[in-house]
Formats: sequence, structure tokens, C-alpha cells
Amino acid sequence: MTTKDFREKSQLAIFLHYFKPHWKLFVLDLSCALLISLIDLAFPYVSRMAMYNWLPEKAFHTFFIVMAIVFGAFLLRSGLYYIVTCWGHTFGIRVEADIRRDLFAHMQTMSFRFFDNNRTGQLMSRITSDLFEITELSHHGPEDIFIASVTILGSLAVMFSIEWRLALVLTVLLPVFLAVLMKNRTRQRIASKEVKQRTGAINTEIESSLTGMRTAKAFANEEEELRKFTLANDEFKLSKRHFHRAMGIFFGSMEFFFCAMSAAVITVGGWLIMRGEMDYVDLLTFNLYITAFITPVRKLSNFMELFSSGTAGLSRFVELMRTEPDLQDAPDAEELRVEKGEICFNNVHFRYDRQAVLHGIDLTVQSGETVAVVGSSGGGKTTLCQLIPRFYDVESGSVTVDGHDVCHVTQRSLRRQIGIVQQDVFLFAGTIADNIRYGRMDATDEEVIAAAKRAEIYDDICRMPQGFQTYVGERGILLSGGQKQRVAIARIFLKNPPILILDEATSALDSVTESHIQSAFDELARGRTTLIIAHRLSTIRKADRIVVVQDGRITESGSHEELMKLGGAYSELYRTQTEIYG
Repeated sequence: MTTKDFREKSQLAIFLHYFKPHWKLFVLDLSCALLISLIDLAFPYVSRMAMYNWLPEKAFHTFFIVMAIVFGAFLLRSGLYYIVTCWGHTFGIRVEADIRRDLFAHMQTMSFRFFDNNRTGQLMSRITSDLFEITELSHHGPEDIFIASVTILGSLAVMFSIEWRLALVLTVLLPVFLAVLMKNRTRQRIASKEVKQRTGAINTEIESSLTGMRTAKAFANEEEELRKFTLANDEFKLSKRHFHRAMGIFFGSMEFFFCAMSAAVITVGGWLIMRGEMDYVDLLTFNLYITAFITPVRKLSNFMELFSSGTAGLSRFVELMRTEPDLQDAPDAEELRVEKGEICFNNVHFRYDRQAVLHGIDLTVQSGETVAVVGSSGGGKTTLCQLIPRFYDVESGSVTVDGHDVCHVTQRSLRRQIGIVQQDVFLFAGTIADNIRYGRMDATDEEVIAAAKRAEIYDDICRMPQGFQTYVGERGILLSGGQKQRVAIARIFLKNPPILILDEATSALDSVTESHIQSAFDELARGRTTLIIAHRLSTIRKADRIVVVQDGRITESGSHEELMKLGGAYSELYRTQTEIYG
């Protein structure tokens, strides 16, 4: 379903939509549940027949045959419960997997701005624990309601045929009990939603603390991290306390109802026996049916708990699925094929929320030209380059590639034409070969090796114990900074895009490593339109043009020699770095 479908459909319709692909399992589950209910309904009636007819009439042969059938029915009931438990949960897991697939796919359509504004831990909570509750609801919900409905209605029908006055007592008590259930449902749902929010918060704290564990140890701030975790944990406990309080009221009311129902039946039944209008066999049968009656009522109570948790998870899922990506392909978006690689910024303005970042940027990068973008931190250099692959949309003006407005081409085709190497290289937890091949998933082993050689990482890989199958660790932690950068460069060589963006790709490296990688960058940039964001100005002296960005505006533009003669901001910044770094 599309985001529009999620907006237009009710939560129930959305929920049932995920049942359709697995309807056979669903029907199997309910069919077995129906047979279980019928067996439960038959046993008290068989017991009544035995006490009324077969035992008083000494029809022992018939009695034992029927009891053998009863044992066989109970054996069948066990098998049916196996199917309900095993395949019913399989049905729930398949529904959960489909929902998780759609949720993850939807998250992939969201822009950088969405992930800027949402913590990773909260998103993880929505895609894990929330969906588990939906799974339980999808499996047990329809099953519990179905079994409860069949058993309760069947029990009442039989009890009315035995003694309508006793059955009437139960019929009067049942709506009262259901009213109590409904009254507590809202309270439980609110408490359950709060628990899920707090679970997301504590997941966020855990994710942040584990990711920053090395930093915490470096500053000996373990106690501070423990304090923040404890605070989130205490809030989680408080939300759980509210949920358990609501649940306690619910179950306390339910247990009172069960006891009151049995007491009412015994009281009225005893009165009828005193009047000679009922016998002990019928009262015993009624008590057996009360047992059969209580079981589905308990299922209803379990369903209410599942319903509270499941609908809270479903609500959070639907809320996210109804969130429109703020960056979408235009209806008439075309596939971009870069012929030259010319990039133009035409009077570009941009802001993050309320903060203006770029003001009237006009810049043209010619095909095959290498342009360096420099300036003080926070001036808008990275933002400028992030507009090219359309990670964000301009507020006004336009960004074009070969004359095509990036807003009028598909995002996928645009980003396939652009290679980006950043300062903070992200490597997936896999092998070196896997991470290089990420540049082009269908690349052969020979092409991966060739890319590694061009990135000057091949010799390092050969010295590793498992070579290209060496595990890089979480975020590439088992590799050095220089090795991670060169793996990222190899990935771009494999992708072979016509446009290249180097975003402070060497600023975190030492001078020796930087000099080695610089030759790989020179090779990578050859024949491509290249933008380089750099703090170390010594690395961009050979650029065809250097653009100085300050406070969101281009203040200077020219070659290194021209800007040094100009004696402006670039010249001052270059001389300052020369004095510091030599």
C-alpha cells in the first residue's frame, strides 16, 4: 500500500490487509479453534447424559464406548492445539515480517531531514518491540475472540435448554462484565502506549551509550552514562507501573466476576432445588458449563490485554506509515543520464527548519572540473554539496546536472551518478569484499580486486589473515582510519560515477596517511566532475578552482594563485594553516 492508502484506510482495514496473503493459515487456525470449542462444549453435555441415562440404567457398555470416544476427542483436541500454537504463531510471524518489510521500505524513502529529527533508538523500537505486539494481536486476537464467541454462545444455548432461569443469571452478569472490560480498555491502551514510548526512549539511551562507550571510557564518564541510563530506566519503570496498575484493576474485576458468577449459579440453583424445580445432575452440569464458560471469558480478558498492547503498536506503525516523505520524485520525473557532468547552482537559498544556511548561491562546475569548497565551519560547505544528490530540497532557486533540475529527475538515477566519500566513513559489519562491492552489487571478484588496487588498499588487504574476506567489525572498527578511507575510495572506483564529492575525506587522517590517500583521490577524480570540501588547504592547491563560502555566501572564487594574490579570506586562512602545520 502507498502512503495515501495508509492515510485513507482505517487501522482495522490496514491490519486486515496483512492477513490476505496468509489467509489459508488463518482459516486453518480458526477451523482448529472451532473444533476445540465444539469438543469443550460437548463434554459437559456427555457428562449429563451419562449421569441421567447410562449410569442409572446400567448401560455400562454404552458408557465406556462414549468415554473412549471422549478420550479420542481429547487426543484430537491436543493435536488441534498443536496446530493452533505452531501454525497460528507462524501466521502471526508472517504478518509481522510483512509489516516490518513495509515499515523498513517506507523508512528508506524518508529524507535526511526525517533521520535528523528522529532518534535511532525510537525507530528501532518501532520496528522491533512494537511489531511483536502486533504479531501477538494478529495471531491470538481473532483466535481468542472466535473461540470465546463460539464457546460462550454455545454454552448459553445448552444451559438455556437445561434451565433457562440459571442461564438468565449468567446472561445478565455477562454484559456487566463486558462493560467493566470496555471501561478498562481505554485506560490500558493509554498506559500501553506510554510504555512503548518509554521503551523507545530507553532503546535510544542504550543505542547512544553503546555507540559512545569508547568516548565514555576515554573521559572516565561511565557514572554519567549510568546516571542517564538509570533516569530513562526509572521512567520506563514508572510507565510500566501505570500499565500494571490498570492491568491489576482489570484482572481484579475479572476474578470477582468469576467468583460472583459461580456463587450466583450455586445460590439460584440451590433455591430451585429447594423448590423441587431442579435436580443435582443439572446443577452439576451447569457447574461444568461454567468451567467451559470461564475459559473463553479468560480468553476475552487476555484479548483485552493483547488489544491494548497491539493497538498501541499498530497505532505507532500506522502513524509512521502515514508520514509522507518530504522528498519525493515528481510525477513526471525522468531517469537521469549524465553525459557531461556539469553542475549549476542558480540563486539557491536553503534553510534547516528556521535557520537560513545558504543565501543566493550561484555557481557553475564545468564538466570534468575539480572545484574545492573551503571556508569556516558552519558556513554551508557540506550543505551546498548535499543539495546535488538531493539529500535536501532547496528553498528557492535550483540545482541542475547537465541542465536537468535535480527535483525533476528520479532520486535513484541521480544518486547513481554521484560518488560521495565523507570524513566519517561508514562501513557495514561484513567483509572487506562486501564493503567494496557495495559500490556495485553485481561486480565480479576481479572487479573488486581491481578497485582495491586503484584505491591503493590492495597490499594492505593481502597482508590481512583472511584477505578480502577479513571481517571489518562494527562500522569498520577493526580497520585503521586510512584503511577505512581507502575501502570507501575503492567502493567509489567500483561505482565509477561521473560526479564525485569528497567531503573533508582526509581531515581526520595524519599527514603521512593523507599523502598516500591523496594520490588515490587524484586518480579517482581524473576525468570526473569533482567537488572537494577541505579544511586542509594544502590538499586542494591543484584544484582547477577554489570557492570560498562564508555565512552561506560565495565570497571568493579562483585558482590558488589568484586567491593568494587577492589577499582575502582564503589567503589569510592559507597563511594561518601554513604557520600551524608548516
